[in-house]
Amino acid sequence: MHLLNHPGIVFGISFVALAFSLWLGHRILNRNRPRDSESTQDLGVVQTATLTLLGLIIGFTFSMAIERYDQRKVLEEAEANAIGTEYLRADLLSSKSSARTKDLLSQYLDQRILFYAKQSPEKLKDINQRTGELQNALWIEVASNAHTQANPIIALVISGMNDVLNSQGYTQAYWWNRIPSAAWGLMVLIAFCANFLVGYGARNFNKSVGVLMIFPLVVSISFFLIADIDSPRGGVIRIEPKNLMTLKNTLNPQVDLSPSSASNH
Repeated sequence: MHLLNHPGIVFGISFVALAFSLWLGHRILNRNRPRDSESTQDLGVVQTATLTLLGLIIGFTFSMAIERYDQRKVLEEAEANAIGTEYLRADLLSSKSSARTKDLLSQYLDQRILFYAKQSPEKLKDINQRTGELQNALWIEVASNAHTQANPIIALVISGMNDVLNSQGYTQAYWWNRIPSAAWGLMVLIAFCANFLVGYGARNFNKSVGVLMIFPLVVSISFFLIADIDSPRGGVIRIEPKNLMTLKNTLNPQVDLSPSSASNH
């Protein structure tokens, strides 16, 4: 199980770990309570620097997640445009080949819509396998026309089919492109240190524990949001294939392929 695919678990583990670091800092303070004003001032400088660095790291990581999320939306739109364009270009083929190509593109479009729905690993494996089979069938169909009719029109159809196949590869690449583990590790380490210093600097921990726990809670929520946006298939923030579904309804209006119905196929 990839932990970062489950933002809720990320939140729970983060909150417990950061709350523990806060408590740990307080416990160390109890053992070394005597502090002069200079050491207290130095602690304040270190706390400020650490909290600032934590804020910058969280902001930078959040920006990375947003960039990937936006790019996945752009690629979904590109897929819909490529499939729709090739569906129209199929009219340039012979009547038999045109009908066959359009039927394959319609089936391929269904699989691409299903890809975006929340699927089990077994179902997703079947979808990817079926997608690969349809890609091979589509390429063979247009390539057979190139062998018998080598002209600019067929070249245009083949170019469009190449765009269809490439767009799926680009989409898959960005679904695999996640925030590096090193960035997560650095962010968690700095968050742990920041909570430790907050606990260490708290003089009346028992009286203000409720207020102090707001800090690990807020940081954990930040981790949850970053993990949610960065996880294409997990969490609550997911990319809906609106362009692909609009294309499907345009090509075959009587078919309802809303996300709920698509996930049941």
